Order: sequence, then structure tokens, then C-alpha cells
Amino acid sequence: MQRLGVRAISRSVKNGKRAAKVQKTIRTLHVSSEMKTGLDKLVVHRDAPWNNSSTPFDFSAESWAQVKAVMAKYPPQYKQAAMGPVLDIAQRQCGGWLPLSAMNKVATVLEVNPMKVYEYASFYTMFNRTPVGKHFVQVCGTVPCHLVGAHEIMTALKKRLGVKAGQTTPDGLFTLLEVECLGACSNAPMMQINDDYYEDLTVERAVAIIDELAAGKAPKTGPQFERRVACPKGGKTTLLETPLGPYAPHLEKLDKAAAQPQPAKV
Repeated sequence: MQRLGVRAISRSVKNGKRAAKVQKTIRTLHVSSEMKTGLDKLVVHRDAPWNNSSTPFDFSAESWAQVKAVMAKYPPQYKQAAMGPVLDIAQRQCGGWLPLSAMNKVATVLEVNPMKVYEYASFYTMFNRTPVGKHFVQVCGTVPCHLVGAHEIMTALKKRLGVKAGQTTPDGLFTLLEVECLGACSNAPMMQINDDYYEDLTVERAVAIIDELAAGKAPKTGPQFERRVACPKGGKTTLLETPLGPYAPHLEKLDKAAAQPQPAKV
């Protein structure tokens, strides 16, 4: 009985180690350590001489006009619903990141506790809590992009820029980051630089885009070969005929009425 007990315990320990190893592998497939490390560097706040509650910040005249236009869309008692757009305005004014004083200013404008703003800014990865380069390069590393070369693209960009994920080049031009899905799976692999998408990438084309930006040029955005948005590479293969109707009879009536000769105005 004692031997059986020892064997059972030994087997249980081995199974436990195996399960832990499998679980670790699964977690690695979901979020790479490099992706997590890079994100942590951009979203975790640490007081610094250039970023603390005493650092001065106020909206410029242009930014304040945008803030007022956004807040006008919401009832006064629900002004905190404008938090996302207002934070985005503040981040753009600061060159792509949110200092602590900017978040405090947003809290004052929206009349909410600053903690609510911190929670919002740290939850959504579109907000950066530390400075980023002039060109913020985000390479999609999720499965559809990973299967068609995202890892190789990321490796090539790290070599070209001389930085790791989450780091900024010494000249302040580029910040490189691997991120989760950016919603352009049919155009994989792809990356986002500031507000622009660059899709259907190859390693060579991705590096060339960086070279063009470094030279002050404006690279082609969207698909990097000849196709319109997410159309099939070889052209349409379905829905080739003229759609049959009527789908919206009331619209057809309006079209017919518009086609009738209108009486001359006296």
C-alpha cells in the first residue's frame, strides 16, 4: 500500500509538471513575452522629472477648440463619456503620449476623479504613458500575421532600427512595438505607423518603409501591391453579376420621382 501511495504521488507530480508546461506554452502562444514587455514599458507610470503631477500642462487653443467640440456631443451630466476622445486630443498635443499632468487636466475638464482617467488610459493600449518616437511602429503579431511572416518582419525591423520591442531609437524618430490584432487580417502581415496602415508586407518592403520615413518621405499606405483595400489578389471571384432588386422599394420610388421632369419655377 505504501509503495502504491508513493507511485501515485510521483505520477501526480509528473502530471502536474506536464500540465504546467502545457499551460505555459499556451500562454506563450497568446501573448509573447516580448509583446508583454514592450507594452509594460509604454503603459506603466513611473514618476520622473519630466513626468509627474507638478509637470505643467494645458490644452493649446487649437486643442481646446477640439475638446469643446467633442464635449458638445454629450449631455452635461454625461460629459465623462467624452473621456476617450479628450484623452486622444491631449496625447496628440503631447506628441503621442500622455503625461500624468495631462491626465489630471482631463479629469478636471470632465469633472471626474483622476483615478477614473488613469484607469481608462491604462486599460486601452492606444494610450501611451511614456514618450514615443515621431514614428510609432506597431507590428501586428497575432496568428494571421504571424503565420505569414510577422515574426520575420519584427526581427528585420529590430535589426534595422537597433532597438528591442518597446524601445525608441536614440534620435527619437522611431518606437517599435509588437501588438495584438489591428483588424486587417485579410491583408496580413501588416503594421501601423501613427495613424496609417501598411499591409501585405514583405520583410524587404517593411524595411523600405522605415528607410523612406527616415529620409523624410511619405511611403505608400494601405496594401503594398496593386489591389484595392481588401479585394482578392487576383480580382473578384464572386458577386460578378449586377445585383438583382428590388432591395429597397422606397428608394426606387425616390429614384423614379427624381428622374421625372420637374415643373419650371415661376
